[in-house]
Amino acid sequence: MTSLAYTRRAALVLGVAGLAIAAAPAQAAPAVGQPAPAFQAVDFNGKTRSLAEFRGKTVVLEWTNNGCPYVQKHYNSGNMQSLQKQATAEGVVWLTIISSAPETQGYLTGPQAKAWKTKAGAASTTVLLDPTGKVGRAYDARTTPHMYVIDKAGKLVYMGGIDDKPTANPESLKDAKNYVKAALSDVKAGRSVAVATSRPYGCSVKYAQSVAD
Repeated sequence: MTSLAYTRRAALVLGVAGLAIAAAPAQAAPAVGQPAPAFQAVDFNGKTRSLAEFRGKTVVLEWTNNGCPYVQKHYNSGNMQSLQKQATAEGVVWLTIISSAPETQGYLTGPQAKAWKTKAGAASTTVLLDPTGKVGRAYDARTTPHMYVIDKAGKLVYMGGIDDKPTANPESLKDAKNYVKAALSDVKAGRSVAVATSRPYGCSVKYAQSVAD
């Protein structure tokens, strides 16, 4: 093969490879009205849990980081626990998810997560550990807290902030509109969720190789 022919063949191969890479589908971002991304994660007891096991139930996903001031606003005031208790009492599955990577703010081992849940008085169904960030990235979780509501059919019906007050000041809770509470009320009543998306606020999720706030 001549040098010119080899160069042309190599260019053709590279061109085809480039097209293949360009055509490779990226992971679709979660969208309201579409099936919630499937996932598996280990809980604080070391048990593998999956979204599929809760099919037929309304599910709330809550991304958390116990070192984040915005998360502390909701837990230190009892606001998050109150919402969790109300939801789970009505049969909602509440999954608190920690996507902080090892050696970053908010990372907890299983025993540490269990102790934190007990100390905080959290009423979530369980705490899921996602140190690789796989679940968080599947949902494009950006902040702590970042909230999602999934209906009984497995469709995402709400994603965004917990309320309309993007501040770490607990005084803001007095007149805050809680989007998660409202979404759960709509789902329970069989209505379309009035506010299906909102802008999440809080600390950035501490994924592997991310820079801490």
